[in-house]
Amino acid sequence: MGGTEHLTVQREGATLVLTLNRPEAKNALSLPMLVGLYDGWFEADEDDAIRSIVLTGAGDAFCAGMDLKALAGRGMVGQQYRDRLKADPDLHWKAMLRHHRPRKPVIAAVEGHCVAGGTEILQGTDIRVAGESATFGLFEVKRGLFPIGGSTVRLQRQIPRTHALEMLLTGRPYSAREAAGIGLVGHVVPDGTARQKALEIAELINACGPLAVEAVKASVYETAEMTETEGLAAELTRGWPIFDTADAKEGSRAFTEKRPPVYRRA
Repeated sequence: MGGTEHLTVQREGATLVLTLNRPEAKNALSLPMLVGLYDGWFEADEDDAIRSIVLTGAGDAFCAGMDLKALAGRGMVGQQYRDRLKADPDLHWKAMLRHHRPRKPVIAAVEGHCVAGGTEILQGTDIRVAGESATFGLFEVKRGLFPIGGSTVRLQRQIPRTHALEMLLTGRPYSAREAAGIGLVGHVVPDGTARQKALEIAELINACGPLAVEAVKASVYETAEMTETEGLAAELTRGWPIFDTADAKEGSRAFTEKRPPVYRRA
């Protein structure tokens, strides 16, 4: 199991928990954090025992966005990771889920600030839980910057365009309830319980057939921009082979025998 000084990795059963761990800086993105995220996503992809991922933040924030000073290499923090960035110049975009989509479902558990780059990473996750006091927003235009983590493309595909444009063009903060109202997050829970709720959702996913879960996630994303006819054809190509797996047969037997299924990814 990996991890860095700014990204902790834990296993909770079949769930990999990645925690942005720089609370003194509201978990602003640093090179050690990005390297840890990158390694975490690929660990989950490669380990069949991992069936879901929870992404959260330490302390009272999820992520306050990029730490431009740290990423520019000023100061000594993270210097040992410079070679990793040279080896894969796309590492930061993969870490932020801009250029990589994990095979396993990713559940965000948000407490406190989830703004700028934090909201951009959020858009790369699949299911989102927020504490009551969480704050969201894309503040880049207020600073004369551009939200280049994917928001001008993804946000309008995830929430109504009028809300996407308001968030992008005003740079104002959004409460957890407002974010839920426009569909940016799916659950709002009491402060301090977002991680617990995310793990509960992860357990529900973990109890399902892993091959089916991964195929369903892949189908949802790959058909999102297709016509209905194209999408239905792609769905058959992706989904039909699942019915021939040992896991599908085990799921049917377990249902008939009224017992929990034992899936083996076969």
